[in-house]
Amino acid sequence: MAEVDVKQLIITIVEQLVVQPDKIDLQLVEEGHFIDFNLKVAPDDIGRVIGKHGRIAQAIRTIVYSVCKDDSHRVRLNIIDD
Repeated sequence: MAEVDVKQLIITIVEQLVVQPDKIDLQLVEEGHFIDFNLKVAPDDIGRVIGKHGRIAQAIRTIVYSVCKDDSHRVRLNIIDD
């Protein structure tokens, strides 16, 4: 799956979780053997995206990692809390 498709998948999932979907910012950064998806949401929505004990964040990561089967790069989903 292309990076653009994965980016849209993450945005589609996160939009359903947050109260302020217009504040979603997802940046794609390639660093060496890694492709980082850096996700920022409104400060009030960060708990909704992470979930209790990080369960929602882990579920999102599981979905993203399962669709990204590129052997040359590893994928990371980072939830940025400012």
